[in-house]
Amino acid sequence: MSSTRISRALFLDRDGVINHDPGYLHRLEEFVFLGGVFAACRRAQALGYRLVVVTNQSGIGRGVYDEAAFATLTAWMCERFREEGVEIAAIYHDPTHQAAGQGAYRRASPDRKPAPGMLLRARDELGIDLRRSALVGDSVHDIMAGRAAGVPVNLLVAQSPDATDAALATAVVGSLAAAVDWLERHS
Repeated sequence: MSSTRISRALFLDRDGVINHDPGYLHRLEEFVFLGGVFAACRRAQALGYRLVVVTNQSGIGRGVYDEAAFATLTAWMCERFREEGVEIAAIYHDPTHQAAGQGAYRRASPDRKPAPGMLLRARDELGIDLRRSALVGDSVHDIMAGRAAGVPVNLLVAQSPDATDAALATAVVGSLAAAVDWLERHS
């Protein structure tokens, strides 16, 4: 990490923001990118954002799939992004679940959203200025993590959000592409 250059990040949840969420996604053949994702990410990069994925992956902790399956899917996803001219700076995940996790995965974690741990790790490891960053997520837990980390712009991808969830978000948008449109308008 360069100590002289502090960057800003666009934190992205994975399932429901980058790809269709079938539930506990871990097979390549089930991975479907949402429309406009690559173009939106290229536009975000052009705005000066480093792209950082922050994703809860309790399917690991629940025993639905393992870390190796997650790593394989993640490597494939990153390669697809590179092929489309998009660089993912880092991917952070948390496999725990306080109630449904098995063995060592059954615990509270400072990284599991709504806790801000993954964003704080990115700040420390990548030199991210959280006050200049933004987050795009599809659940209130994503928004809460961004707010707890001090990220000022937290965009909720939702078609018909709960009023309480919408009130926590900076804005409600229909997709990652719409989130980047919002960032362009408010830059």
